[in-house]
Amino acid sequence: MIKKVLQYSALVLLLVIWVSEPVSAQRRKKKNKEKKEEVEINPYDIDYVLEPIPINRQFFHDRIDKLQTSADMADGEADGRIVDTDDSVFTRLLTESMIKDLNHMQIMVENFSADTIGVSAAEMHQIKLGYLRALYDMAQSFNADYQKDGYYYKRLTNNMREVLIAEYEGELSEFVYNNMNLYTLNNTKELLDTGSAERRALYVAVAKQEPEWMIKHLADYAFHPYSCDVLSEVAKVLPNYIFNYATSTSQIRYAIERCQDPLVRTIVKIARQSRSPLRAMPFLNDIYKGKKTIAEIDNITANEDLFYQNLVRLKLENVDLGGDTYTDELQYRGLRYVREMNDLHEEKGSVRFRCINGMPPEVLYFILVYGQDEIYTSSFLGTFERMLERMAPMRGDQLLEKVHRDKFRTFIRMCAGYNTLDEFLATMDTTRKMNLMKDFVAGLEKGKEDDLEGAVDVADAFGSIRDTALADFLRQEVKNNYERSFRERSKKGVIIYGLLATLFEGTRQSSNSEAVAAQSDKLKLPPINLVPYEKLTNDKGIVYEQFFFYGDEDGRASFNSFLTNYRDNTKWQIVKGPYWTKITSVSGKPTVVYANMPLEEPEDEAAIDTLCKFLVAEKIEPTVLVHRGHSYHLPLTLERLSKKNKIVILGSCGGYHNLSTVLTKAPDANIISSKQTGAMSVNEPILKSINDQISAGKDINWITTWEQLDGYFSQRRGPQKEMFDDYVPPHRNLGAIFIKAYRRLFNADI
Repeated sequence: MIKKVLQYSALVLLLVIWVSEPVSAQRRKKKNKEKKEEVEINPYDIDYVLEPIPINRQFFHDRIDKLQTSADMADGEADGRIVDTDDSVFTRLLTESMIKDLNHMQIMVENFSADTIGVSAAEMHQIKLGYLRALYDMAQSFNADYQKDGYYYKRLTNNMREVLIAEYEGELSEFVYNNMNLYTLNNTKELLDTGSAERRALYVAVAKQEPEWMIKHLADYAFHPYSCDVLSEVAKVLPNYIFNYATSTSQIRYAIERCQDPLVRTIVKIARQSRSPLRAMPFLNDIYKGKKTIAEIDNITANEDLFYQNLVRLKLENVDLGGDTYTDELQYRGLRYVREMNDLHEEKGSVRFRCINGMPPEVLYFILVYGQDEIYTSSFLGTFERMLERMAPMRGDQLLEKVHRDKFRTFIRMCAGYNTLDEFLATMDTTRKMNLMKDFVAGLEKGKEDDLEGAVDVADAFGSIRDTALADFLRQEVKNNYERSFRERSKKGVIIYGLLATLFEGTRQSSNSEAVAAQSDKLKLPPINLVPYEKLTNDKGIVYEQFFFYGDEDGRASFNSFLTNYRDNTKWQIVKGPYWTKITSVSGKPTVVYANMPLEEPEDEAAIDTLCKFLVAEKIEPTVLVHRGHSYHLPLTLERLSKKNKIVILGSCGGYHNLSTVLTKAPDANIISSKQTGAMSVNEPILKSINDQISAGKDINWITTWEQLDGYFSQRRGPQKEMFDDYVPPHRNLGAIFIKAYRRLFNADI
């Protein structure tokens, strides 16, 4: 099996090495060993109720059954299946979790015996009621969830079964301490006393693992005695969330004000005393440790250049406290320089790059890596050239050490994509260069199971590397790291490096449908080069599309350009309203396009919201979604994604976090992105090509579509071909392909 994986074959089979016996099975083995001669019915496994259920408890079963029926009927059929129309794996997992597993746990609870645990029948009745309430709460939460994740619910029900057995056997405390995670927290709300040591320890542990989830659910425990313990953990990594509550009018802000943790008190102090508290928050560490006063920070943040330079200082000092807060601010403030360079793209270099004159190489480095979503190719190249000049005689590896290798994989991926990697590596001797690229590939299994940023950078970079010797070196390093991960029994590592091996092998093959289809099979994915027409239609055979426009000058120009695709009144009917435009096909296959009006900001957001509410009310679910705007508008579009979206065009969406967000909300999305901000002159031909195929009822074949578009742009004059080359089609989007495949493989054994 190992040999097959090293030869880039079916990787999913390796996951079986992690399938271990459930805790309850091990517990039962222990009991059976102790009671070899004793024969008894095991209440954990049988599928029938041993004793009649009393009517006053049957009521709770009926309530649970009603929730199951509601979940079953969501697709219009009472067939014992909870259907996710877009994902057969989720259909299986959701059905197993909320039908099969929940039914079994109801039976298991009824078969628990009062005699076994030495309580009276009346006490046992109350205990069982508590268990049934916990099951009811779980089913109720499931029905209220509009983005049901099959993997989550399968893990949740597996955990619930173990929780119930542990509580029944008097081992819940031990179980909690051995299984401190979000699943245990959600499953023990009815079973652990509010003030118990186990509950306190569990909440604090989950606050360290899932701080964002915990702070978003502050209302659940705001007035519990351990709320300050949780808040102190959250404040270390997400201080802005604490700040938001401290400045809100919500009643639960008193949980923040009551907390005496020194860090939480510092955040409250900034909120009350700073002239510009939001700008001051990135410097929480300076204020908390007494390095600077709030007044000194206010003076720094009043000057944009000084503000940015001090954000870089925090990076160079490698400050941990509030890292996400000042990193987000560093990205936001750095985009000012990126946009200025982009806006002056027609000016000579001395004018265009004046805004970064005098900046040292480490500052330019941060402008590049944190400006990745918006930076133009020429802006990158000009900044990179100046960084390299100012770096001398410092080597490339020394620069990366100076910035603590922050986002160094992103930097290498960008250099590969913009064909500057050889120049950067040339600043080092061969040994240092190979060591850097070795580190580029190593350690990708570190971090939480869903932390894939480094691996996605490696996948994307490899698709752009033209140096065959370097490519072969990286292939070998991937194999070496796979073998290491296998020896260390790292499930995440084996999957990551196995997938990278398969993707890297795929780049050797020609871009034809057969080769890409074969790669899809290896990755256990639907065809990555094809979107079947029937996947785009609803049950009435209509394809719905939604376009997002914003109210700045570029947004209005994009909207007017967009309408030119539909000016042929023999093919399209256009109806404009106050908040949106509806475009309906009058020939060909039925297609309906909705686009919000690019109203003056902030009314553009109101137009988007109004249109989205209308679509929900009319049960219209677009399968094609297009973002037409700058990347700083992108988060508003991403909020509106759904599992029904099959083609997603997002302009500058190459960054890992954007790809991850898209594929979390729309797991089957075929993503078209660009290495820089999307251009109208490129967007329109791409959209026209897709719509022509939809109108003809054809499957969207990305390989042939891109070949035709490449021929079209090759015949155009001006920079259009160069801009088109910056667009990444779905079958070449190695980062998106990697995320899809990883998620399926990692959860395949659930």
